[in-house]
Amino acid sequence: MARQTSRRNFLGLSALGLAATVVPGELVRPAVAASELTNETSNVHPDISIWVTSGDERFAAAPKATWRPASGTAGNDHLRLNPSVKFQQILGFGGAFTDAACYSFNRLLPAEREQLFHELFHPSEMGLSVGRICVGSSDYSTKLYSYDDGEADPDLTRFSIAHDREFILPVLRQARQANPDMFLFSSPWSPPGWMKFNGTMLGGSMRNHYFAVYAKYYLKFLQGYAAEGVPVQALTTQNEVDTDQDGRMPACIWGQEYEIQFVRDHLGPLLASSGLPTRIWLLDHNYNLWGRVVCSLEDDKLRQYAHTVAWHGYAGTPDMMSKVHDVYPEVEMHWTEGGPDYTDPGYLTDWCKWGGTFSDVLNHWCRSITAWNLALDEHGKPNIGPFPCGGVVTINSQTREITRSGQYWAFAHYSRMIRRGARRFDSQSASADLHCKDDRTAAREYGGVGAIEGKFSDHFGLEVVYPTHRDLTLPELRSRVGAAFQTVPRKLKERATCECK
Repeated sequence: MARQTSRRNFLGLSALGLAATVVPGELVRPAVAASELTNETSNVHPDISIWVTSGDERFAAAPKATWRPASGTAGNDHLRLNPSVKFQQILGFGGAFTDAACYSFNRLLPAEREQLFHELFHPSEMGLSVGRICVGSSDYSTKLYSYDDGEADPDLTRFSIAHDREFILPVLRQARQANPDMFLFSSPWSPPGWMKFNGTMLGGSMRNHYFAVYAKYYLKFLQGYAAEGVPVQALTTQNEVDTDQDGRMPACIWGQEYEIQFVRDHLGPLLASSGLPTRIWLLDHNYNLWGRVVCSLEDDKLRQYAHTVAWHGYAGTPDMMSKVHDVYPEVEMHWTEGGPDYTDPGYLTDWCKWGGTFSDVLNHWCRSITAWNLALDEHGKPNIGPFPCGGVVTINSQTREITRSGQYWAFAHYSRMIRRGARRFDSQSASADLHCKDDRTAAREYGGVGAIEGKFSDHFGLEVVYPTHRDLTLPELRSRVGAAFQTVPRKLKERATCECK
């Protein structure tokens, strides 16, 4: 039976997908009144510039198309867009500045790194604008470390972020120079070993009598980074709260009641009294833990300090995030980890898979998408853990050659076209056949930007029903498996503002 898209559920991208970004010219600002749109632009039918990722093409220019008054000939396979029905605001796209990623970036010569950072982060290029920082070592580190190693130190007299001054902080400052609007959030993989029952950062769980000390440890990290010119706007309490990875890597399991207690009684009040604007995000783990989130948010005092959820996609399905939204519609969502496997034969060409992932999580209320390691070498190193992850880019350890992954090319379509201040908007498929073919679609808006995913027929078309009815067919896209569209703007977009809770 054919599936119809709903008001808040765009469909993702299939294995044979076409990535597209459409910018109707009537919507050129992040926020504008409906009456203003209608009065100002009802007779404008702008050209549409098209970019394609398909086969040997990578974000390559394609022939333009033009909107026209609706003629009823947009084709059976077409997507109906209604930008007047809007959903969550988009914060941005980005990746993790792990110790391993920063080490890899540091392999480059200064001029090479500057050029790559311009490509990745500058607003005139890909414009990645969200970054994740590890609090101490993760599995993708050059070594196992915390900021206070050794014997028990409840007064934190040995606390130091000296390790991060070698690679991590210089890389973060350079990324912020390339994109001053970079939003940074942090996640710990483990407290220092002396705070845990097993005495090591590898697996295990916290001793709860150290909760107050650990909150101070986290605050000292935030203050230390701020003093280095790298403010952290949000934090998660623990990377993947519900697993200790069998002790194979830095990890710490947190029972639900302990996460609530730590945030509600220690970390939340301490951050509030410190004056730092850093927000707390809960969970930082998989979709299938949505029930845990719903139960945690029942605690009214907890919600005073934390009303945002961070998600991973390694278990469960994206629609599970909507279960939380249904109960707590005011709670924000962010997708905070996911990356390629460098041993996967599709590592360089799986942009369709990642486009589908990005569509799915945006369609289920996420405001940002953060990849795992931004950079690693050709062997997925440095890595002190058990998993074969690849970077958004690979930097060859011998030649410094840069290779761009399929995930990179998905970001090329999404992050370039969907900028901070965007709002996801409504779309409906006008064709049952479109979905029977496993072709999928999605749409978003940034002052009129939309992204569209799917394998389209020769007669696929778009139909916009607001503020004026218009359509177009896109036969230029047949046999393509990735594309992006953008209209030629009539005026410069105003700077978007986007508050993150």
